[in-house]
Amino acid sequence: MHHAFADTPEDPHSPTYDESIWKMMWKTKTIYSAIANNKMQVEERFTKGVPRWEAFDKFARSWVSRIFWGALYVLIYWQFATFWWLWLLLPIQFLLSPIHGAIINWFAHKYGYINFPMKDTSRNFLPVDFLMMGESYHNNHHKHGSRPNFGGIRWHEIDPTYYAILLLDKIGVISLSRKKEVQLTASKKAA
Repeated sequence: MHHAFADTPEDPHSPTYDESIWKMMWKTKTIYSAIANNKMQVEERFTKGVPRWEAFDKFARSWVSRIFWGALYVLIYWQFATFWWLWLLLPIQFLLSPIHGAIINWFAHKYGYINFPMKDTSRNFLPVDFLMMGESYHNNHHKHGSRPNFGGIRWHEIDPTYYAILLLDKIGVISLSRKKEVQLTASKKAA
């Protein structure tokens, strides 16, 4: 939905239509919770071909799951935190996912450079992206939304997640479609 409606009132997270990063993230949470709980219907094009694992999704969104993962984080800190001040990182650990989403969906639509002129405000936020695991190449991602490698357009754009995807493909955990990569490589050579 973000890509289809980028920077329009229908965009679930757009800094163009939200006054603050906090309001944008709350709106995002509200919309996605409504979709997940079947309180909001979306166009079929956004759900077609997406597997539905009702039992898993219900468990993954439950308080039991949240408490389990929180307890696991605490146990890891209990085992490996060698100094008291490391415990101060635990709340940040709990909030990494929303923080990551806020950084990408707010700042990568406001600051950075553009490889591809688009009808939206997407930008590549970081020239070298190990902090956001390649997702800050947001302009590249908006141009080639289904491409697994968000980087690779300029020499310095390295997407670490892409190499994890390649490894998972190589060992047979996933099956990576080569069609998009071949098309992009051919278009780069033609240019």
